[in-house]
Amino acid sequence: MAALVQQPLVMECAGWDSYRLLDSGAGRKWEAFGPYAFIRPEPQALWQPRLSEWPAAGEFIPGSDEDGGGRWNFSERLPDEGWELAWNEVRFTARPTPFRHLQFFPDMAPVWDWMRLQLDGMDAAESLNLFGYTGLGTLALSRHGKVTHVDASKKSVAQARENAALSGMTERPIRWLTDDAAKFTAREVRRGRRYDGIILDPPKFGRGPDGEVWRLEEHLPGLIADCAKLLDNDSRFLFLTVYAVRMSSLAIAGLLAEALGALPGTIEHGDLAVREEGEKGRLLPTAIFARWSNPV
Repeated sequence: MAALVQQPLVMECAGWDSYRLLDSGAGRKWEAFGPYAFIRPEPQALWQPRLSEWPAAGEFIPGSDEDGGGRWNFSERLPDEGWELAWNEVRFTARPTPFRHLQFFPDMAPVWDWMRLQLDGMDAAESLNLFGYTGLGTLALSRHGKVTHVDASKKSVAQARENAALSGMTERPIRWLTDDAAKFTAREVRRGRRYDGIILDPPKFGRGPDGEVWRLEEHLPGLIADCAKLLDNDSRFLFLTVYAVRMSSLAIAGLLAEALGALPGTIEHGDLAVREEGEKGRLLPTAIFARWSNPV
């Protein structure tokens, strides 16, 4: 029976050549994405900035709603096609999007490392990436075998494939699917499929390619129950991240404990966070997570 660890953890992104958190405070953060710096909203930066000036190529100005609306204000021209960045051997394109992101989530870097550690020694693993976005997690997992990448956005899947080409990974055994994550997972259960690892990063609200409606609080329990049916005693991990929701990591860990309770291993939970650069850099929390791991 999987043991639930009550004490929360912090998975820290310290930054790397392609990404740095320069400063944060007063509800904003100042970040470097390769050669360009940007200012974005960050409600969890409750403290004051350490620096008085934040020169940036662009700033995202949030709208009046709570659903991520807003606009970019740019002070310099950026390449229309974006610019190339890298995480280890994974190469990808960054560019500002209407949703305030730059086509990847840098705080996921320690998660990619952790997943690889769970699959250490395997070269024929089968992994599933639900809500896979632009594919960095998929490409990180592909080092260990087959990966099924699922996202409802044709544009995101197309960008993920472009990132695979940029990384020289087009020949790796990756299935790129534009599909509704919940419907796909339910079909996999009916097919009797199993996976060595599953990662999922569901949004608060979303729509599938055929207009399917996703509401996190309503639909996440059913999705996790189906994911549990795709794992067995020889599977290695499940990793769940949740952004932009007023919810405790202990709550989603409890959900995993209910669904995966019959499996061996350990369930942990906590915060993803990014460390500001500098000797006294602060930790900026960005998301909550819950994870199941099973050293075999």
